[in-house]
Amino acid sequence: MSLNLSLYTVSAFLILDAEGHRVLAKYYRPKSHPNAADVSKGLTTLKEQRAFEKGLWAKTKKPGGDIILYDSHLAVYRHSLDLIFYIVGGPSENEIMLHSALVALSDAVHLLLRNQVEKRVVLENLDLVLLCLDETIDDGIIVETDSTTIASRVSRPKADTTEIVINEQTLMSAYQTVREKVQQRIQQL
Repeated sequence: MSLNLSLYTVSAFLILDAEGHRVLAKYYRPKSHPNAADVSKGLTTLKEQRAFEKGLWAKTKKPGGDIILYDSHLAVYRHSLDLIFYIVGGPSENEIMLHSALVALSDAVHLLLRNQVEKRVVLENLDLVLLCLDETIDDGIIVETDSTTIASRVSRPKADTTEIVINEQTLMSAYQTVREKVQQRIQQL
């Protein structure tokens, strides 16, 4: 029996819609993985990925569960209105770690999209979702499991709410100030 002492735990992250169509998919095949031959043998072509996604969706389309062993892959999933979020790992991976990464990622997306996590909104804000994914998983390694940390790293900075109003009065006031300063300098000489 060999122990899996690798940090590479995630094989894929998927978001599928209510009909099983791909909204977002990111497959990880790091070259530096200690078991690179085992990791790269499955789900390398688009055809294999689509077949896997279709079968996985068929097994998980009804809400109720949150983990499944499908086609020699451990998948944790979470339903959100008309979407299903998945994190897929090897069959010997730590389910709790995969689940905590999925919950953190899903909660961060909910925070950033103000609980409007549906297909249309996710597609409109795909940049934020991908940034959340990148802050959570890096090349198959789970790097963050705190949703507020992920959301704070991804959130767009708010524009300064104090607006500067420039009108004739402020321009005249600025002109008067400059004129007075110039006169003071001239008098000092």
